[in-house]
Amino acid sequence: MNIKIVSVGKIKEKYLKLGIDEFSKRLSKYCKLEIVELSDEKAPENLSKKEIEIIKEKEGKKILSHIKDNTYAIALAIEGKNLSSEELADKLNNLSIMGRSNITFVIGGSLGLSKEVLDRADFKLSFSKMTFPHQLMRLILLEQVYRSFRIIKGEPYHK
Repeated sequence: MNIKIVSVGKIKEKYLKLGIDEFSKRLSKYCKLEIVELSDEKAPENLSKKEIEIIKEKEGKKILSHIKDNTYAIALAIEGKNLSSEELADKLNNLSIMGRSNITFVIGGSLGLSKEVLDRADFKLSFSKMTFPHQLMRLILLEQVYRSFRIIKGEPYHK
């Protein structure tokens, strides 16, 4: 399986980089992983709704340029569907069985995802109704994808 993570924003914190590197290494046993890190648009405080949409559209165009036609796109969105770890594992396993071996997860910037990206997504996944920093979401997502592969393979993993 080919897993791509397209994420807006650079990882600056060392502890996040270490965690991302660790789970990337662990995942190499189960899939081919590619992480695409896109620069975020400058977003000063107190933006108007129109300015927010313009920034999301600019970031959205960059994101969409990294989603191939033959890939199953999963957008991380607060309004998406909540899945348990087992349900995410089932989803990934079922996609694989159906021959959908190219999966792209999308993590937007601090303002979220553009309508165009959400419309392109085959599935919208929510990790919580809470808001998380998009840099931290990359680590959380990698851990959950790793957990999914362990579940699929019937290997032990802390519940």
